[in-house]
Order: sequence, then C-alpha cells, then structure tokens
Amino acid sequence: MASERFDAPELPDFTVLKRLSRDQLIYILEQLPGKKDLFIEPDLMSPLDRIANVSILKQHDVDKLYKLENKPIYSNCDQLCFLIRPRVKHVKYVASLVNTDKMSGRNRKYKIIFTPQKFYVCDMVLEQEGIFGDVTCDEWNFYLLPLDDDIISMELPEFYRDYFLEGDQRWIGTVARALQLLNSIYGPISKAYGIGRCAKMIFDLWREMVEDGDCDQKERRSDLGLVFMIDRDVDYVTPLCSQFVYEGLVDDIFRIKCGSVEFGPEVTSCEKSIKVLLNSQDKVFSEIRNEHFSNVSSFLGQKARSLQTQFDKRRGMDIKQMKTFVSQELKGLKQEHRLLSLHIGACETIMKKKTKQDVEDLIKTEHAILEGFELRENINFIEEHINRQVSSVESLRLLCLLSMTENGLVNKDYRSLKTQYLQSYGPEHLLTFSNLKQTGLLMEQVPGETLTVVESKVSKLVTDKAAGKITDAFSSFAKKSHFRGISKRLSLIPRVDGEYNLKTPKDMAYVFGGAYIPLSCKIVEQVLQRKGWTGLEEVTRLLSGNEFVDEQLCDQKSDSTTSRTILAVFLGGCTFSEISALRFLGKEAGYKFVFLTTSITNSARMLESMMEAKS
Repeated sequence: MASERFDAPELPDFTVLKRLSRDQLIYILEQLPGKKDLFIEPDLMSPLDRIANVSILKQHDVDKLYKLENKPIYSNCDQLCFLIRPRVKHVKYVASLVNTDKMSGRNRKYKIIFTPQKFYVCDMVLEQEGIFGDVTCDEWNFYLLPLDDDIISMELPEFYRDYFLEGDQRWIGTVARALQLLNSIYGPISKAYGIGRCAKMIFDLWREMVEDGDCDQKERRSDLGLVFMIDRDVDYVTPLCSQFVYEGLVDDIFRIKCGSVEFGPEVTSCEKSIKVLLNSQDKVFSEIRNEHFSNVSSFLGQKARSLQTQFDKRRGMDIKQMKTFVSQELKGLKQEHRLLSLHIGACETIMKKKTKQDVEDLIKTEHAILEGFELRENINFIEEHINRQVSSVESLRLLCLLSMTENGLVNKDYRSLKTQYLQSYGPEHLLTFSNLKQTGLLMEQVPGETLTVVESKVSKLVTDKAAGKITDAFSSFAKKSHFRGISKRLSLIPRVDGEYNLKTPKDMAYVFGGAYIPLSCKIVEQVLQRKGWTGLEEVTRLLSGNEFVDEQLCDQKSDSTTSRTILAVFLGGCTFSEISALRFLGKEAGYKFVFLTTSITNSARMLESMMEAKS
C-alpha cells in the first residue's frame, strides 16, 4: 500500500459537528420543561447514539426512551416527545396516538421534532388529521454525522430512491444547507467541480446561499480547498462490483451501520454479540481497512506475533519497570488484543461465507463481464445462479452489472432472464424490474427494425444457441456500449504483464483485485490532474453531460496546502471501495480526501431500495 506523502495536509477536526448537533438537540428538548418520554424513529436510533447517548438525554429530563413502532403506546408521562424523519407515515402514526388520547379524555403535551427538517406536507397531514393545534413542532437540523476522521454521512439512505427513482427533489435543499454549514464552519471553499444533474441543482442552490451569506467569511482561512460533487447514477458499475477491501467486505457480510458493526457468536466465539466501533481509533482496523482481503490474514498473523512479543517482555522486569508497564502499556495491549481477536474471527467468517458462494467462479465471471468477454458463458452463469436460488439480491446484482456494461441486454436474453428470475423469486418482483428499468440499472436493448427482421430470419434457419450468438454480434453493431467507450477512454481495465501486485499496488484497481478502476474515482483523478473538464469532453458526452466547474465559488484564494484537501460529495451513496480507492489516490498524489455522502451504500442496499417486495 502507498505510504503517506510528507507534504499531505492535515485533516480538519470534524468532532465540532457532533457538539453542534448535540447542543441543538438539548436546546430543543429543554423547550419542553419537565419530565418527558422520548419516542425515536428506529432509523434514528443509531445516529442519535453517536450524538447523544442515554445518560446525556436523561440529564435533560428525558424519563424513558421508546422505539417508535406501529402499535399502541403505554406511557404514564404527561409530556410526549417524538423524534422522527419528515415522513407521512410517521406523522400519521403520531396523529393517531394524539387522537386516541383525545377520545379517551387524556390531556398531554406533545412535541414533534423533525430531523433534519420539516416539510410542508407534514403540516398538511397534521391539519388533515385534526391535531395541528394540539402539537408543537420543531426542527433538529442534524445534517452531518462524522463517522470517522475523514467520513461524514448525512444518514439519508432514502435519498437514492427518492431522487433517482421517484424524481423527488425534497432533499436537494437539505444537502445544499449541509454544504453551507461546512462552508461556514471550516472556511469558504474556493473551487467546485461536479458531474450529474442532481449535483448541478445542489451546487446552484448552494452558490446562492454563499452569495447571500456572511461577507466576513472571505477573510477566513479555509480548511477545505475544493469540492467535487458526483451523482450516484454517473457510476452504477462500481457499487455493483463485489467488494474486496476489508472494510467493504465487513460491510457486505455484517452490515456496518453508522460506523459500527455487530459481530455475532460466529465471530466472538461466545454466546454474546459484540458491537464494535470501526474507525481510525481502532489500531488494528485502521491498518487493514483499506487493504485487499488477500493481504489481511498475513498482517493479522504478524500483529498477533508482535503483540505476544510485547506481552512477553514483562518477564525479567523489576518492580519499578512492571509498575510502569501496567500503568502505561497493559490496558492498551489488552484492548488491542481484544480487537485483534475480533478481526481474526471476522476474517474467518468472511472466508467461510465466500467459499460457500463459489467465490472463484463469481470473481472470474465478474471480471469477464467488466472486460466484455464470454457473454454467453456469463449469461449461463447468471441463469444457474437464479435457478439455484442462491440469493435474489445477488442474482439481481449480476443481472444489473451485465446490463450496465453491455448498455442493456439483448431482447431475447432480457425476456428469458426476467422470466427465470420471476419464477425463482416470485412474480411480485415485476415491480422491481420496473423500478430498475426506470433508474437505468437493468435495461432491454431495442434493436432497429432491420436488425429485427434479420434476427427473425436467422432464428428460423439455425438453432437457438447459434441464433443467440449471432444476435449478440448484431446487437454490438446496433448499439455500442457507453461503458465500453468510457472504459477505453479512461483505461478503467488495467493492462498488466503477469499477475497484478496486490501487496504494493500501482493504481486504484487494487480495490477490485486489479480488474477495474472505479469510474467515479477515475473521474475525480482526471479532473484534478487536468484542473477541469478540458480533454474529457467525449467522456462527459457518454455520461450525459451535466458537468460543471466553478473556480471562484468565493473571492478568497486558498493556499497550496488547503487546495489539496478535497471534499468528495457522493449524492445517492458511496461505497467503502470508493473511499479506499480515493484514500490510495490521496496518498499517491499528496491529497487528503474528506468524504461527504448521503449514506454509505453497497450493491445490496442499493438494490433492496429498488425492491417493493423485501427478500
């Protein structure tokens, strides 16, 4: 792995964002003096725990905490507080509770805290339900949650479906305000690059906020040099690929939630599950998080031997040395040993699960799909995967990956694979296919009229298998794949003599075993090198345009150190593979990347958000 350059800038301190959020929440709670019960939307439990734990809430007159569930409540408190996202179903549920109390003659005070903001539709629902005057409302502007030194999440997983599937633009203003908050705390950002329709809308709104903002900001030194904004639909291929960096694999297998993961008995080797915070404070994790999984086991072995050596040095110590060792080193070594055993357990679990899924065949097929080889064999592999009912999400991932790299599936293959999928996993997935088509994740090629005539004549003369191969050939002439064109222009598939070196990689392709450089990360690299979009016109045309550049977002000129601190904004989710790839680029080129994302995503989360029927 690349070592950090000595001239790399220091990262700003983002813990202030937590303090701001906590102080605002406490202020809002104190607006309802006296004892109160707090009902929290389940999706907000984990983010809230990172900001204000139970003991802090208890200090501010919160008596009991409940998870907001769709069932009657049993609370004797005269003041009820509800912490929810601005969703219609939650507002209706709160309204039903208030109306139940009114019918039974129970008189209480009710406060709804909307986070990160309240939408007009919430007031409409309160009016329709007849409780508008019975509740007080407030907004907790909880926009930014620092998950680590360089990762900030908005914890808005619904952003992807709302915008990219349903065309709902309600979160556009929220993201713009989040960027303005960073701008006001860490100094004015001077340059902005971006690509994507959503990114352009957010940037335009943010720019208006900057222009209407405080003039004194221009005099301040900035901690962030430039911002790069990218829509998730600019690069769908990357989140559809299997992750192989350690942090990405842990997310795929165990589901990292708000920067922490729960390791079950199969990892802990005891009956209890253990919740572990995964960040740079974990000395073991910080050294392996960005490594390709093939390197992790050997590192953990070396670490175990090193720790044993440090424990063994106790032998032969005199009383004074032993006292120093116990007071200064022993606690840290024990903590490191505990974390090491958990990560070794996690690695063993990952290896067991990956072996079960015929991982070698899967990787070989994925690599062939990315390179555009053996189309018929790849389709056969996916068919087998579907017919064995391995996993509805995993089968869908392979279908979407094939579609994205081939710019849609040939009509005959699309119909066949769709039929087999619906037979294997249920007809309710018809809606899933409709959603995937709408987002462009799974498309059917529409050949020209001449092609259709030729194909029909060919199919009468030859067997189905031969006809399929000829259809594939005609299709490649009819509609050239955008991914292939982009891949060729940006050299996304590395050409390596011999085996790719995963121990000391030369490029970002290591995150996918040397098979593919993430498109999103390659775009960032190219724009930074070229200081703009000049020379990338053909690439942006294939990506449907909407690229933009603003070299004077504010009048202030950032110094050479600040300009190398880059805020990478992912709209619709960011994967740990992309984070690892850009960290690698930063080490190579002397940049420091700060990641701001609407949420952390992976293939399963992205595809599950498209499903109407949860598998």
